[in-house]
Amino acid sequence: MRTLSVCILLVSIFTLITCDRGIDKPTTVQPTPDSGKKFVLPSSDLPPSAHHIQHVDYFGKSISGINHFILKAIDSVQAHAPDGGGYFIGITGTPPESPVRYNLHLFDQALIEIPRQSSYCSGATYTAFIEALNMMLGGESNRLSAARFEALRMQEPDGSRREDHVKFWGHWNADGYGNHYALVQYSKMGAVKPPPEALPGDFVNISWKSGGGHSVIFLAWTEIDGDPKIVYWSSQKATNGYGDQIVSLSRIKVLKVVRLMNLENLFRFNPNEAVESEVTGDSI
Repeated sequence: MRTLSVCILLVSIFTLITCDRGIDKPTTVQPTPDSGKKFVLPSSDLPPSAHHIQHVDYFGKSISGINHFILKAIDSVQAHAPDGGGYFIGITGTPPESPVRYNLHLFDQALIEIPRQSSYCSGATYTAFIEALNMMLGGESNRLSAARFEALRMQEPDGSRREDHVKFWGHWNADGYGNHYALVQYSKMGAVKPPPEALPGDFVNISWKSGGGHSVIFLAWTEIDGDPKIVYWSSQKATNGYGDQIVSLSRIKVLKVVRLMNLENLFRFNPNEAVESEVTGDSI
């Protein structure tokens, strides 16, 4: 009994020490490790519909760490629009475009009050990023400075559009490789991964052979009738806004895969950090 009492006392002391050191705080949310193999799913294991809230179930069974929360965040965002919620892009529209379909908050502070109920690609991926931060760091709001929160906003204080390459959202939303601009260069929260190492929950910018690009969240590689394809979640016309899309790799020129790695840099990044827009995409 004496030995048992000593053990209980030691466990209690260890619990107090670890809690005091913050081991049960956001630092326990670790970066998702490389799997060492290409994440390929047979087409029979893919969801039957583009619109669903089971991304964790279909794509996250072997995914731990930060990427697991990003998949959960996708389900949270998709739940706001079971049928996709509408896709629209047009700065000069009346009302103008909205990158996200609902009023988005970080730590209960408003990032945007939407002008219309629709979305587009970079807004969808940014929304999943923000909702994942809410899940992982929700108790840490007091650590985010006013200047850094303002850099994350999707609108100017008067409600007007935040232009491309202006602060965090402006870099994310810019043409080209917004995930690299915002996560790798500007905030230093992310790291580039070679396409074969992509895992569900990684942020990807695609450059099409036909021109233009797409901001998406990687879900899997697959093959249908001998044609290799990529599966991703985003907002696009084909899914009426939020939804999964399966696209042939033959359509893709290059892409850039970025994994969210360092959550602590949310509280450390320089809101005036310069970004180099000349970034080269990676071949598949």
